[in-house]
Amino acid sequence: MRCLTLFLTLLAAPALADDDDQDRARRALQAGEILPLSQILAAAEAVRPGRVIELELEHDDGRWIYELELVTPEGRLYEMEINAATATVLKLEREEDD
Repeated sequence: MRCLTLFLTLLAAPALADDDDQDRARRALQAGEILPLSQILAAAEAVRPGRVIELELEHDDGRWIYELELVTPEGRLYEMEINAATATVLKLEREEDD
């Protein structure tokens, strides 16, 4: 239920995902090129629990990548890249405080 709520929030929030990302994601999902967003968010949560504040879908070097920014319960900001076809976390990087 939590993933569904987050998914609906992401769809409704223009700052998190614009219409182009939503359309591209929908087409890629229908074509079987990417996994459902719920699986992507579960993979992110398993690696680094937190609240997703930005989400972007990119097609890079022949593969779909979700780029996420999230805030942990402790207030730390992380950037994560996840392979959209396999839900494999490719990159996890903590954003340094200025």
